[in-house]
Amino acid sequence: MKLLMLAAASSVHTVRWANAFADRGLDVHLASLHAPHSQMDHRVKVHRLPYLKGLGYVVNGPLLTRLLRKLKPTVVNAHYATGYGTLARWCAPVRVVLNVWGSDVFDFPEKSPLHKRSLVGNLMHAAHIVSTSEAMAVRVRSLLPQPRPLTVVPFGVDTDTFIPRPDDELRTSMTFGTVKALEQVYGIDLLIEAFALVVAQRPSLDLRLRIVGKGGQQAALHRLAKSSGVADKVTFVGAVPHDRVPDELRKMDVFVALSRAESFGVAVIEASACGLPVVVSNVGGLPEVVRHGVTGLVVPASNAFEASVQMLRLCDAAELRVQLGSNGRDMVRAEYAWPVCVDRMIKVLQNNVR
Repeated sequence: MKLLMLAAASSVHTVRWANAFADRGLDVHLASLHAPHSQMDHRVKVHRLPYLKGLGYVVNGPLLTRLLRKLKPTVVNAHYATGYGTLARWCAPVRVVLNVWGSDVFDFPEKSPLHKRSLVGNLMHAAHIVSTSEAMAVRVRSLLPQPRPLTVVPFGVDTDTFIPRPDDELRTSMTFGTVKALEQVYGIDLLIEAFALVVAQRPSLDLRLRIVGKGGQQAALHRLAKSSGVADKVTFVGAVPHDRVPDELRKMDVFVALSRAESFGVAVIEASACGLPVVVSNVGGLPEVVRHGVTGLVVPASNAFEASVQMLRLCDAAELRVQLGSNGRDMVRAEYAWPVCVDRMIKVLQNNVR
């Protein structure tokens, strides 16, 4: 199979898909307006298109048409339903499998009727749509004027890289943590508030909060930690490369994601793969990747107090933490292991070869 991907070559998600397809023997070409990520496999042939301050998604059509004539791909896989989904309209008669990512279908169409019409046109042009979660699939179906073939393929986890820390590693403190962009939508403020409530209830314990990520709310979150009286217990790690995320997760005892909106929850299944019990808000795709009382605990959205109650529960019950973490890893290995997800994605691509 000769596959032409349309995607941001700078994205680690694109890199993982492209490298995996190359590993499986596909002849992978990637047309992108973005410079390639350093971890892109040399077997992936990257074809740069002019960015033109974002106008490239609209005006690069003729260049893409010439590239299609030259490569003669058997199928096209476009990632992100707005930018690269717009560019993919130039790919006829080659069939396009379009992967939606989240904000492209949740946020973009809410900007204006014109934005919505553009997105719907991109979705309707695709021969097949791929969503990473059932919640996102429901959203896509609600936008479509007519049904389109749609398959849910989760974005999986490398369970050989995301592994639990050694059982014999000594721990003198208990660390809650998260790996998220420091933006309002991801509820880091709620996490700090919940953590402060836990600290107030268990003053004798050495409790820590570790926040991995960067974003526009960084200064405000530092101020919140200080005003909540927990600044000395909160560590803002900053952004780390994806290959360092497993090490960061293994420094935590409980993973918490109190997002106000979330299309899937890759960070949560990565935490589960590392054997961590998880506490998540009941929004979007998060309840799909957490089985309440089995692999983690699901709490009402935007409710720091309820989150603190469940965090306290895990604080006081070491056996429960171990059981939830073990169950979570078993679930990820069975349902979200990266090879399983790659198999499902390749099957979709194969089914759309003319």
